[in-house]
Amino acid sequence: MAKTAVAYKEKMKELSVISLICSCFYPETRNKLVCEFEDMEVKPINKRASGQAFEKKLEAAEDRRRSQEALLLKSLAEKREHERDVLLRAMEENNNFSKMAEEKLAMKMEHIEENRQAYLAAMMERLQEKERHAAVVRRNKELREELTA
Repeated sequence: MAKTAVAYKEKMKELSVISLICSCFYPETRNKLVCEFEDMEVKPINKRASGQAFEKKLEAAEDRRRSQEALLLKSLAEKREHERDVLLRAMEENNNFSKMAEEKLAMKMEHIEENRQAYLAAMMERLQEKERHAAVVRRNKELREELTA
């Protein structure tokens, strides 16, 4: 805002220098408040009103710039928020996949262990059955030998 005020002051100095030069060449027009040319009429400028209008235009331009910056920052923030949401969702899905894979693997290993235990129990049962059968056969053989002897 300070730069614009300095620029405005410089412009006013230039205008007053130009009017001074013009008054040197055309002294009669200096006394007139309103100059008339062939096809247009020149009215004196109220410097205070002109400066205020210039300031208002500068303020409006500054407000537009600020609003554009705010919109840009807002869109960038929304974009970052969206990227963060996507990243969080991806991480969550990855964690869920890992947990599901671990649970599935644990269930599979538990199932394999149960099957192994059942297989070993069945093998032991068959072995004991064979042992009992062998004992019965030995006893029958001994009884037969006693009867034949």
